[in-house]
Amino acid sequence: MSYSDKIEAMRGELRALNKAIPEATRAFGALSKAAKDQGVLSVKEKEFVALGSALGQRCEPCINFHVEALMKAGGTREEFCDVLAMCIQMGGGPAVMYAGHALACWDELAASVAASG
Repeated sequence: MSYSDKIEAMRGELRALNKAIPEATRAFGALSKAAKDQGVLSVKEKEFVALGSALGQRCEPCINFHVEALMKAGGTREEFCDVLAMCIQMGGGPAVMYAGHALACWDELAASVAASG
C-alpha cells in the first residue's frame, strides 16, 4: 500500500471515529488547532516537533500525517532529513527504522506532487 493510500485509509478511519465519538474528537481537534495557531513557533517548526514525537512514539499514521503537513507548511527535504537525524540520535535503532518510513513517505508524496503539476 502506498503512503498516499495509507493516509487516505487513516482519514477514512478517523471519519468513522469522528461519527462515533464526536464530542471527544471535536475537543481533540480544538486542542490541535489551539496548539498550532498559538505561540511563537511557526506551523512548520511545530510540525517538526510533532514529527519527532511521532517517531519517538513509533506511530506510523502520525508520521505520515506530519510528513504531509510539513510539506504543506513549506518544509524542505534537507530540513526534514536534519530532523530525522536528531530523531535517530535521540531514539536509537527504532528511530532509524521509523525514519526510513518517514523518508519513504516524503519521497513518495513529493513525487506525487511533482507528477501532478
